[in-house]
Amino acid sequence: MKQTRRDFLRNATLAACAAAIPRSAYAATPFEDVVTKVARRQLLPDTYPETEIWGYDGLVPAPEIRVAQGDRVRRRFRNEVPDPSSVHWHGIRIDNAMDGVSGLTQKAVAPGATFDYDFVVPDAGTYWYHAHNRSYEQVARGLRGALIVEEVDGPDIDREEVIVLEDWLLDPESGQLFDNFEQPMMMSHGGRIGNFITTNGRYDLTLPAKRNERIRLRIINAASARIFPLRLSGFSGWTVAVDGMPTGQPQSVDGELILGPAQRVDLIVDVTEGEGGTAQLLRIGDDDQLTPLVSFLVNGTASSVPRGKPLPLPPNPAAHAPDLADARDLRLVMSGGAMGRMQSALLGGERLGFRQLAQAGKFWALNDVAEMTDTPLADLSLNEPVRLKIENQTVFPHAMHLHGMHFRELRPDGAFGPMRDTILLAGNESREIAFTADNPGKWLFHCHMLSHAASGMTTWIRVT
Repeated sequence: MKQTRRDFLRNATLAACAAAIPRSAYAATPFEDVVTKVARRQLLPDTYPETEIWGYDGLVPAPEIRVAQGDRVRRRFRNEVPDPSSVHWHGIRIDNAMDGVSGLTQKAVAPGATFDYDFVVPDAGTYWYHAHNRSYEQVARGLRGALIVEEVDGPDIDREEVIVLEDWLLDPESGQLFDNFEQPMMMSHGGRIGNFITTNGRYDLTLPAKRNERIRLRIINAASARIFPLRLSGFSGWTVAVDGMPTGQPQSVDGELILGPAQRVDLIVDVTEGEGGTAQLLRIGDDDQLTPLVSFLVNGTASSVPRGKPLPLPPNPAAHAPDLADARDLRLVMSGGAMGRMQSALLGGERLGFRQLAQAGKFWALNDVAEMTDTPLADLSLNEPVRLKIENQTVFPHAMHLHGMHFRELRPDGAFGPMRDTILLAGNESREIAFTADNPGKWLFHCHMLSHAASGMTTWIRVT
């Protein structure tokens, strides 16, 4: 998480986890509704009209879901938007039937219909939920929200703030969403990157703070394609978790944090700004311009002296690194996009040239295939260790997300990185990840630049 922009641009099983969950978690609890609605929200300043969005309960971001580790989540999804939809619980090691992937784990829920999601959350951390049918459109319209799982023994903090980062591609005249979600330029380049950013649904989010106050920031990149380079001002801070998973010893935040689409980071920060000043979470934009995402107005003092380094968060179950002595070696090659070298790929079992693929709305390929296939990338045995080399042979960055399990990056020196569910690769960069296939089912693996996933960058693995 300490990488600079220059650097960037260059499990015990789930069964064991379930065994550790209290029996009370399985007691009968009522279903709560999660309802997709068409609504209008004031995203832009008040001189603009309200923007029509799709939101869970008509809100952006969606209502926060907060539960304790080991709790049972029961939500009745009710679809009231004019498009079939489903809900994916991003980052949760979940039963496959509850993963919410239309076409793989369930049928899309038709307008006016319902689907019951019922699962236990084995891991504490910062997660999120979002639409997973035509997600390149539905997430961009606003179907996204935070899912927070609290530790049994949380850190020593004064308070916490959940920070949901979103962007919107808006018509500057009408203030409405640019509604060509399959525009070829976006699909074949960096994805649908918005021209307007909100934090927790606000363009000017301001929160109170006190000098020497200790705050946990749970930051979620819920944008469809935007990468957020972040910086702290008026804070000292430590990274304590990425993608919901504790990092072990807290790492001091020096310089920039880079958060790809779907990635999350948990920071523990101390307010160092003086009374009457403003501490900020900043976005680093073009030409290194700094723009505030959240401003904390400092009024009062929480403590006369700053605290020391925070303690690590408690590890989640299945946090051990995989044993790679007998690991299966896999390879995933990403190709295509504008300015790429891909000449052709397979689509519908037929080899098509790039021009033909583009006419079919396919601009990318994984292992020479430009679509989701009936055959998985790999058939894995339960608890089989895996090494997967990912080669990005395109000029664009990609955020690859594995459903149902977490992995660790395997670094060139052989060391393991922290547990993650989404890894960000720069253009023409290769990385290797390792994991234990400890969750049975069909699991999606795709680029979370959601336009890329829709236009070729989607595959899956099967664990039996």
